[in-house]
Amino acid sequence: MRKRAARGVKDSAKKAQGLVGLKGKLYAKERYKEKIKMKKNIKAHEEKSATVTNDKKVEDGAIPAYLLDRNEVNRTKVLSNMIKQKRKEKAGKWKVPIEKVKPMSEDEMFKVLRTGKRRKKAWKRVVNKVTFVDENFVRKPPKFERFIRPTGLRFKKAHVTHPELKTTFCLDILGVKKNPQSAMYTSLGVITKGTVVEVNVSELGLVTQTGKVVWGKYAQVTNNPENDGCINAVLLV
Repeated sequence: MRKRAARGVKDSAKKAQGLVGLKGKLYAKERYKEKIKMKKNIKAHEEKSATVTNDKKVEDGAIPAYLLDRNEVNRTKVLSNMIKQKRKEKAGKWKVPIEKVKPMSEDEMFKVLRTGKRRKKAWKRVVNKVTFVDENFVRKPPKFERFIRPTGLRFKKAHVTHPELKTTFCLDILGVKKNPQSAMYTSLGVITKGTVVEVNVSELGLVTQTGKVVWGKYAQVTNNPENDGCINAVLLV
């Protein structure tokens, strides 16, 4: 995969040189969009408040006390915490408590369900892990349902610990933001160790700089919920 990624640059360049006419224009437009997106992501990660010290000019004669520290430090880019947080979320980068997660096989995640007349065509799967299902969710008819999420393993609340306050709150889950195992598990709402979930923090009384109440925040699951019978998470501050 690493080698393929390294060769991919040359392949795309060769393809770009070979395509002409409308196809070439469309391909160039797509590549331009990708590059812009990548540059924005890199800029969002790198941008932070930085200080640059200026070389002090040596002046003739005595300097008053109130002018001694002037022009020593120059703030180049000062961003408020709220803007930083928004940019981090846009770039999809958080400082998470659990960075590396053990990969799970499909056999561990799903159980094959053999049902109906045609026993050979076992295309149905029962999810073995804890899941979050939206309140407005309506199940498909059994004939068309591919993934079955058992009601006994559906969770609505999580025990979220605030790392700075050192306090744990039982908060409602609003949705599953990212499951590191797979994008499919994210869409299914499967919650495993290392999953980033969005929780309702309105009762915590967190306020933005403009005075608005913070409604939802992300938290990372730190335990195996299917073993413990509850979801423990740490708030990403």
